[in-house]
Amino acid sequence: MEIWRKSSYSGPSSNCIEVGFGIGAVGVRDTKDRDGGHLAVPVRTWHRFIGTVKGGVFDR
Repeated sequence: MEIWRKSSYSGPSSNCIEVGFGIGAVGVRDTKDRDGGHLAVPVRTWHRFIGTVKGGVFDR
């Protein structure tokens, strides 16, 4: 992942994640521990996950 970005909804706290886009994969890492590794998932899986979140499946 070359370019990482933190959500604009995060505010000034460091209790958030960053998302990085690479060729064929999306990475997710902890903002507080940027050198601690990252989780990489296929782009298609990421899009399904985001669609599920936006669809309200995880809403309480």
